[in-house]
Amino acid sequence: MMDRTDGLRMDRRQMLTGAASLLAALGLPALATAARAQGGLPMEAAQPYSFDALRTRARRLASSPYVAPPVPHSELLETVDFDAYQTITFKPSMTVEETPDPVRLFHLGRYFKTPVRLYLVEGDREREIAYHHDAFGYDDPDLEAKLPDDLGYAGFRLMNPDGRTDFLAFLGSSYFRSSGPEGQYGLSARGLAIDTGLSRPEEFPRFSAFWLHAGAEGEPFVIDALLESESVTGAYRFKVSTPDAILMDVDAYLYVRKDVERLGVAPLTSMFWYSEANRHQATDWRPEVHDSDGLALWTGSGERIWRPLNNPKVVRTSTFTDADPKGFGLLQRDRVFGHYEDDGAFYDKRPGLWVEPLSDWGEGEVQLVEIPTDDEIYDNIAAYWKPAQPVRSGDALHFAYRLHWVSKEPYPPEPVAHVVATRIGRAGVPGQERSDGKKFAIDFTGGPLDGMEQRFDIDAVVDASRGEVSGSYVVKVVGTDRWRAVFDLEASGSDPVELRCYLKLGDQVLTETWMYQYLPFDFAG
Repeated sequence: MMDRTDGLRMDRRQMLTGAASLLAALGLPALATAARAQGGLPMEAAQPYSFDALRTRARRLASSPYVAPPVPHSELLETVDFDAYQTITFKPSMTVEETPDPVRLFHLGRYFKTPVRLYLVEGDREREIAYHHDAFGYDDPDLEAKLPDDLGYAGFRLMNPDGRTDFLAFLGSSYFRSSGPEGQYGLSARGLAIDTGLSRPEEFPRFSAFWLHAGAEGEPFVIDALLESESVTGAYRFKVSTPDAILMDVDAYLYVRKDVERLGVAPLTSMFWYSEANRHQATDWRPEVHDSDGLALWTGSGERIWRPLNNPKVVRTSTFTDADPKGFGLLQRDRVFGHYEDDGAFYDKRPGLWVEPLSDWGEGEVQLVEIPTDDEIYDNIAAYWKPAQPVRSGDALHFAYRLHWVSKEPYPPEPVAHVVATRIGRAGVPGQERSDGKKFAIDFTGGPLDGMEQRFDIDAVVDASRGEVSGSYVVKVVGTDRWRAVFDLEASGSDPVELRCYLKLGDQVLTETWMYQYLPFDFAG
């Protein structure tokens, strides 16, 4: 993760996940000194620029085969491992100040060997930010002496006004992420996902160049980017604003080189090891370890759904068919420090990320991919929108959406209550013979349940794809505003069971729909 006092520094998880996603490198021109930014970085001579021209460039690139550029200085960068990377710092005096928020740059290393081209845009003119060896400070003089003068930059980050912390970073493939309102990095977003969760290797598109638009402090920060991969090219425009949360309006223009089986639009990437629901899988002392605890959906028809995350034994993909969805996101609803007890990683402060479509997305499905993990250093969760229409060579697609990096859901299911906890135990009643079944306890709060006194005429509507549900009841948890639905499930065999549950009072629906993929297991001992 980005360090809480200096976003340039990363932990081993970020380095490892970045290494898995990097593609071939893009060479940069030699040092030029035609002009300098306010921060002192060398700038190339000004050239005409427009976003329309960038779109035209992306379209033309899609009409020719993809050629992976060489990786310059690959062997040398291999020596810049995790420990060495931590000794390299970008000099504050070199900060790009012409933009609405100050910008600092990332160094290349073992896990980020691919340089990107960076441009400063003022009006209708661009100037390339050329590499400058003296932009970085090195604790190791031997390493500094080995590095060439045409190395290039790995990415960039947007700084907070204090000049010490950052709030948004672009680094590796098409990855970017924000520290959110509480200043703690967690899950990531990507420009595009291709063939995620299939039996063959995933394709990782990369942003090969960025255009950073100049502007005054307080204005939206406009970032343009060129996306390249074997199957797709794209022109992206990000408009970043920071009112109560960090918002990013995204316009993605995609041009398809070759047929794509699984196109993932607005992809999100996170980590889920274990929570209160699958505590039996834990080999760690902490009560819970995850960046996100569930997938929230707001369907085109208006239904609100909460799907707690899993850590399966094999890769599993769940689909949620929809048309013109109102939104979806990977969220960290549980924000109680005592549920994590980690004063270094601060999982209780990790941001959630909500995707709000701003254009007509048509028919398709939200896909949730869950990958096995036995540690917190691996991102094992992905969620994205997959269009129903097949993606063919020659297609031109446009998607507009807003990303909300938040602590609280931007559009909470206020007319209904929402899920706050999912727990699983042995079925049956204490003191009586127990079966091999499981007992589920789901806690809801908010909406029409707020202030409601204890009553016993609220029903839990429970459906299971297989097996038998019994013993369901609903009760208010004493001393809280939570209402708990409890039921037993008997299901033989090892196949997953798809569960749904919501609460109702007569004909009134009181809660969002809890959906869960139960993966049968035996308690140890």
